[in-house]
Amino acid sequence: MTATDTSQPTVLLTGATGYVGGRLAPLLVARGHRVRVLVRNPARLADLGWAEDVEVFVGDLSDPDSLAGVCDGIDVVYYLVHSMGDDKKFRELELRCANNLVEQARTSGVQRLIYLSGLQDPDRHSDHMASREGVGRVFLESGLLSIVFQAGIVVGSGSISFEMIRHLTDRLPVMVTPKFVRNKVTPIAIGDALHYLVQAATAEFPISRTWDIGGEEDLTYGGMMNTYAEVAGLRRRIMIPLPVFTPALASRWVGVVTPVPGATAKPLIKSLSVDAVVTERDIDEVIARPEGGLTSYREAIALALDEVELDQVETRFTDDYADTDYAPARPLPGDPDWAGKKYFVDTRIRTTTASKEQLFEVIESIGGANGWYSVPLLWKIRGWIDVLATGPGLIRGRRSPTNLRVGDCLDWWTVEKIDRPRTLLLRADMRVSGDAWLEFKVLDRDDNGTGCRYRHRAIFFPHGLAGLVYWWSIYPAHGFVFPAMADNILAEAEKRAAAAGDPTDG
Repeated sequence: MTATDTSQPTVLLTGATGYVGGRLAPLLVARGHRVRVLVRNPARLADLGWAEDVEVFVGDLSDPDSLAGVCDGIDVVYYLVHSMGDDKKFRELELRCANNLVEQARTSGVQRLIYLSGLQDPDRHSDHMASREGVGRVFLESGLLSIVFQAGIVVGSGSISFEMIRHLTDRLPVMVTPKFVRNKVTPIAIGDALHYLVQAATAEFPISRTWDIGGEEDLTYGGMMNTYAEVAGLRRRIMIPLPVFTPALASRWVGVVTPVPGATAKPLIKSLSVDAVVTERDIDEVIARPEGGLTSYREAIALALDEVELDQVETRFTDDYADTDYAPARPLPGDPDWAGKKYFVDTRIRTTTASKEQLFEVIESIGGANGWYSVPLLWKIRGWIDVLATGPGLIRGRRSPTNLRVGDCLDWWTVEKIDRPRTLLLRADMRVSGDAWLEFKVLDRDDNGTGCRYRHRAIFFPHGLAGLVYWWSIYPAHGFVFPAMADNILAEAEKRAAAAGDPTDG
């Protein structure tokens, strides 16, 4: 356990399982703050090393009854929750959540609120950024000392902006782009954003107001892609801006080429259709810049690429919408609640001489760039069908090539449960008329021999006639996909066991 410093204010952190919050939490703990995190699903903290050093409060910002007492004993609240949407429903939800927390903060005597918002164009607003501005206004009008940081795109390994730039630039030497690639933005490195957030807990702010934070450079999005290409050792990309390339079309294109789903990309792209540059540097009078100065965009890209290469991506943008959309799936077949319900199960069982640990290591590496140890063509076809149906397909990939956490996105799946070296449960996010899971189990051998048993189950609960039609149309492909998956996973596990030279019974 990390020792807390009683001279430091106590902190409530919302969005702790998101991209920024997941990196801020351990920094606050290291600084000596007593930290309470508000989460909807505490299982998502299971594999986070800092989780044992924080107090966990289970609640939902949209449900005021669940928040009773969340701010008791708290001095500082960090609000790092943001829905990735731009329609009226999302805007109303954002305002309701912010107001619910403000009510708790007032009642409990919270001293300050800290919110990470976005840079605004004084002449034009996107609906998406107007929503964030509205949340900031809730805090500024709360009567509590409120610090609203306005940041441009955040650049770091796993950030949504970095992943969009990275995949577009890596995959497309020539790009037809929206004309807004010429708009100006002020990027900020994730490390610099975290610096301001950490310092804001104790810095002497004179009044409640907005504060612009950002790097030293105002860049175009097109310029950022070409700089990325230079840092990554690629040729400069050719961009052909077209005025008819609307945000809707652009978001569809981004959803096909990058790990960012089209529905998530659309509000982001709309926000890029206006300038987002730092217009004042008043924050320098309150918080000193990071030691060594602000990180340049080029340096931020180099750091992000190094972390990807070294498999050191702490958090990923998918953590944000996993936290927003994540809810435990209905009980798996076999539980009492399923009695009398119609569902389908496709089970494959194998026996191997590899140890449980060796087998589970392969299971945990499945998906993303590692593939699905199956029939690649059939898997890709299913992925493209899902993309055409506005689902995630295979493009989301995975945060780490070797490690999974509850709530991680894994292509068109989300990690529902992981219990090493025995169970990996994936819940399907694909567009389909029903609920689907893929469960991997590592079991003891029945014959007490060396090694273990492998079992995976594809489980489907159909919704109506469309669900039944889907299952029976896809079922023939299971005869090719799942036996190959089982055989190839075991072959890889046994290959690793042979290389280790010491297969055991686990």
